[in-house]
Amino acid sequence: MDIDDEPVRGTRTLAEIYERAHMATVEPSSFEKAETHQDGSLNKLKARLVVKGFSQKYGLDYLETFALMARLDTIRLLVALAAQMGLKKPLYGLKHAPRAWYSRIDSYLIGLGFERSLSEPTLYVKEENGKTQLIVSVYVDDLLVTGGDQAMLVDFKTKMHQMFEMSDLGKLTYFLGMEVTQSQAGFFLSQRTFAMRILNKFSMQNCKATSIPVSVGERLTSLSNSEKVCKTTYKSLIGCLLYLTATRLGIMFAVSLLSRFMHCCNEDHFRAAKRVLRYIKGTLSYGMHYSKAKELRLIGYTDSDWAGSKDDLKSTSGYAFTLGSAMFCWSSKKQSIVAQSTAEAEYVAAAGAVNQAI
Repeated sequence: MDIDDEPVRGTRTLAEIYERAHMATVEPSSFEKAETHQDGSLNKLKARLVVKGFSQKYGLDYLETFALMARLDTIRLLVALAAQMGLKKPLYGLKHAPRAWYSRIDSYLIGLGFERSLSEPTLYVKEENGKTQLIVSVYVDDLLVTGGDQAMLVDFKTKMHQMFEMSDLGKLTYFLGMEVTQSQAGFFLSQRTFAMRILNKFSMQNCKATSIPVSVGERLTSLSNSEKVCKTTYKSLIGCLLYLTATRLGIMFAVSLLSRFMHCCNEDHFRAAKRVLRYIKGTLSYGMHYSKAKELRLIGYTDSDWAGSKDDLKSTSGYAFTLGSAMFCWSSKKQSIVAQSTAEAEYVAAAGAVNQAI
């Protein structure tokens, strides 16, 4: 195994010191990881040396661990803006640990003249002469960059290369499991490869497709007498489906409903989850297409059922937002209160949507 420790030494992540009697040490560990291309083929193999952080004690070995991460809504928003303005989106990969790395890149970007968004701390905007020229989104150790000024893009890339070890991954084609197709018509986001992987994982690759993800009138409950199923398998399936909602808003309600029963999953719930897989089987090529619209307007939609949950009679809220040509933000979630009327349920849903819009 070839060992390249120059990146971590160069950023002072790794340093050799003498062990002292009062020092608490943490045992190391290693693991191997395979990175794949957009089509699922092997890109490269990596071996990582890590420490067993679970053995550390809060207040003694560490204090803060939280690291900010860009929301998928923000990623889709940037794609929508790039499509509207006819911009290209490059992707850069950096090699640093989350929290310490975020603190460093945050101060560096601000030093370059970027302003951090108040509502999305991982989003940075650089303006010149009153116009937005560069937008950068930080997702752990990846930077998603877009802008209308090619000279500023080149200058930004040069400065980043000088300060950090950085890989220029070129035009955005694959990001966070999402396949990105850029063309004159705009951007198309999909998760076809991931969807096929889910079908194979749960032996549903040869299933019969269905046209809708949820049966009409389906009202699942935790009070059913149906036979229990393996919680690990069910949770794994719901987790996969949740990530698939990154580009498939059509299954958002179904997945939100199914996720309520992970603590008491039974045959009824598993059958309903497999129906979602059957829907995916027939819609593998579906995704989100962002193109240039006549005008860039933020439009929101919201709705609610009433007492849809058989367990506690709570209602379910839903909202979706478009910016330009397509939706970039959506949600389906059970309300935290028991609405006393359809009007109250609708107002609660509307309040949640307005909060998201703001």
